[in-house]
Amino acid sequence: MTREGEPSRLRAGVLVTGTEVLTGVVTDRNGPWLARELQARGAQVAEILLVGDRPADIGRGLRRMIDEGLDVVVSSGGLGPTADDLTVEAVASQLGLERFLDAELEARIAAIVRPLARRRGVDATALSAGNRKQATVPRGASVLDPVGTAPGLVIAGGEDRGDGAPVLVVLPGPPRELQPMWRRAVEVEPLRSVLARARRAEVHTLRLFGIPESQLAQTLREAQRDGVRLDELEVTTCQHRGELEVTTRVPDGSGPAYEALAAFLAAAHPSELFSRDGATVDEQVADLMNGRSIAVAESCTGGMLAARLTDLPGSSVYTKGGLVVYSNQAKVTLAGVRRETLAAHGAVSQQVAAELAEGAREALGADVGVGVTGIAGPGGGTPEKPVGTVWLSVAGPGERSMTRCVRLPGDREEVRERAVTVAMHMMRRALLSAG
Repeated sequence: MTREGEPSRLRAGVLVTGTEVLTGVVTDRNGPWLARELQARGAQVAEILLVGDRPADIGRGLRRMIDEGLDVVVSSGGLGPTADDLTVEAVASQLGLERFLDAELEARIAAIVRPLARRRGVDATALSAGNRKQATVPRGASVLDPVGTAPGLVIAGGEDRGDGAPVLVVLPGPPRELQPMWRRAVEVEPLRSVLARARRAEVHTLRLFGIPESQLAQTLREAQRDGVRLDELEVTTCQHRGELEVTTRVPDGSGPAYEALAAFLAAAHPSELFSRDGATVDEQVADLMNGRSIAVAESCTGGMLAARLTDLPGSSVYTKGGLVVYSNQAKVTLAGVRRETLAAHGAVSQQVAAELAEGAREALGADVGVGVTGIAGPGGGTPEKPVGTVWLSVAGPGERSMTRCVRLPGDREEVRERAVTVAMHMMRRALLSAG
């Protein structure tokens, strides 16, 4: 929120083009990445708009952002040599800009693609046509040299042309090309000058586990009633992997308001607030290992816990490995679960979870063992053990052990992902108690 006497916020939008993204064939990675980059430079991202590879749709998306008065628009995709790469044409048409063949750019693109074309036996006529297409750019645009084969563009905004349009940055779709090209674009005028006007702010993240989002919302209302100046801050709450993330954008001069908010949340939820510095539970577990090692035996999560443990660089120092023991036979032969335990209590039980944890620890020679067994669904549930029932156990360090049953909401994927998060927090608690 802008207070009296402060500069207005720089507002930005991201236009993602690509029918393959729109239809779900490819997951959009560029929109969220560009949004984070823009926010880190002080811009307020108003929207991420996804459109297909159709000139009319691209044009409508750009017009919508122009009409909203955005200062910067960044597009991704549609810059290649094929017939469905139409972003430049749509942009030029919407802004009323003449396009021309940049001969120097055509030569640079040709030099890039020529060796590749020779290796693949590409027809020279088709190659030349593709080069000309990619080198035909709006007059007055600043060209960003290709990272792959497609150049990018920075097009001046309405302050320079008098039409009210934002500064427009046109980038290729592949993330390996888009990301380094964006880092070049921010040094190019007029984008550099526009971003320099942005009102910078610090961004802080608090993480909580074990409370619903509705309870957190109530706490924030209570904080405001108690005098915490939330109007000075931009507070966003998000549920992610069964945790709650509170991300706060703190403009210059609003540090005391944020400190008051963080203190209020810590007092209201002392057990649930597990991270005040933004560190994830995964990072905290890694820091708490202190030379110890860990191994896991998983049934319903099918290796997802082992995958998450090994996501962090350097995890080979403390992760011994994991056993995926989906069948009862695998539980017995690989993790040492007793047949008598399975017969008496069933695979989804406190006893089996405990034996999985201890079995993983013994089988792989680790200091800490973790066992997970449950019913992820959509079938397999009973009135006594409905879908979403998961038993988890942590054995060690030392003689310590911890076993817990949870009933997790959601579909199969959500149950499995949330179960892994619960396991990570159990590991954190066990390692904290061990010192």
